[in-house]
Amino acid sequence: MAALNGSLSCFEKMDDVLFDTWTSLLEERTGMHLPKERRSFLETSLALRMKEIGSQDFASYYQHLQSEKNGGHEWLTLVDRLTVHETRFFRHQPSLDLLESVILPKLFDSRPNRKQLQVWSAGCSTGEEVYTLCIVINQFLKDLSYNDCYLAVTGMDISMPALVIARKAIYEQNKIRHVPEQYRKDYFIEQGDMRFQVIDALRKRVCFVPFNIVDMKKTLLESMDIIFCQNVLIYFNRDRRKKIIHHLVERLKPGGFLVLGAGESLNTPHPELEKLDFPNSLAFLRKK
Repeated sequence: MAALNGSLSCFEKMDDVLFDTWTSLLEERTGMHLPKERRSFLETSLALRMKEIGSQDFASYYQHLQSEKNGGHEWLTLVDRLTVHETRFFRHQPSLDLLESVILPKLFDSRPNRKQLQVWSAGCSTGEEVYTLCIVINQFLKDLSYNDCYLAVTGMDISMPALVIARKAIYEQNKIRHVPEQYRKDYFIEQGDMRFQVIDALRKRVCFVPFNIVDMKKTLLESMDIIFCQNVLIYFNRDRRKKIIHHLVERLKPGGFLVLGAGESLNTPHPELEKLDFPNSLAFLRKK
């Protein structure tokens, strides 16, 4: 870390005006909210990218992002650097337990002969959550012989590089270390060099789409039975979070379920949502 800080010491520190300029740009284009407590994160992230492309200061890099010739491509790269992609398979077990023991049984109790199940992973990053949901739901359908129900899972994320990884569905061993052993055997194929690829049968159930959650009005997604939106709201301020929840509810079928990160908050309850009582999780049923 000391070596990294030393290599970036040639870049100036941001004053309040420059910080506000950058955070305004981020919020305008992505909805992402960075409080002053994260100034060092922004400085370091920008400086790392500026060093790579030879930009000398924050102001000139800002102007580079505004240029019509190269600004658009560079913006996609920067957004990828500013969003956190640390994830893994079966990352939050309580939410998956909730899915398996409460959400799926309720959906099939209400419609035993359902022909399809539509699931959306918002902020899906490099795809681990999407394929985890696929595994859990596919196993549920298989165990209870719901053979006529077609599962479709849509993953959306603002980061194009993350979605490239998600579509390839090849992961290092450390990413799948929490996958139960039987699921490893059933749903992954070893590629060599301690890398594993999700099987084709599962990948066919999945679609990945580049999308910014703050532009949800523009999505053509049909209504969903289940929406997972975990650790996404933390990037936004209170007002933006409220709007996002409103649009998520609009994309949720009556009787459908919304699962958020356990540490997140709705601030004020949405009138169409009923909170589920399940340990170490945060999830809601959309009232019929």
